[in-house]
Amino acid sequence: MKNKLVVSLLIFFILSGCVGVSSKGIFGTGVSVATDPRTVGTQIDDSIMQKNLSARVILMNKDYFLTVKTKVLDGRIFLTGKVENPEEKLKLTKLAWETQGVRSVRNDIKIKEEFNFKQSAKDILITSQLTTALILNKKIKATNYQIDTYKKKIYIYGIAITPEERDLVLKEAKEILDVEDVIASILLVENLRIQKN
Repeated sequence: MKNKLVVSLLIFFILSGCVGVSSKGIFGTGVSVATDPRTVGTQIDDSIMQKNLSARVILMNKDYFLTVKTKVLDGRIFLTGKVENPEEKLKLTKLAWETQGVRSVRNDIKIKEEFNFKQSAKDILITSQLTTALILNKKIKATNYQIDTYKKKIYIYGIAITPEERDLVLKEAKEILDVEDVIASILLVENLRIQKN
């Protein structure tokens, strides 16, 4: 009886690892494989590039694990976060360009300033409000977007199915109270190198 229970639990744990794709996607890239307009091959290429770049960024400086974020979409690299000085920002840009298969690099990294709890709380609130607005809008596929906010500026990265969807995302972002600017890097499905059929 005890052996059957152990075997049953073991099989359960092994098979539970075979469950379908979550909202983070099969490789944790933030877009579900089933709804992502990129081909599975492109998603895998982007995921490999992102993991490779993230590892090299952390090897450069372990503090970057918490302060620098990378996102790869269709071979395009997006960098966000905060660093201590302009030289570090340049080094990270160079590191991103050295990634095999990169098509372009957008560096939105900011130079650190003194910590401001009120500003950080405001940025978190703005990000939460926009994320909620995107989820509630049925015309927007919210899982296709990543949102970062820094000093009341919203950075949006993602893939829009149509130009109308992209415009809706930008409209939702601009309607959030206290937002000073919206910096969008939203690719259209039609502009991807390889698309799903």
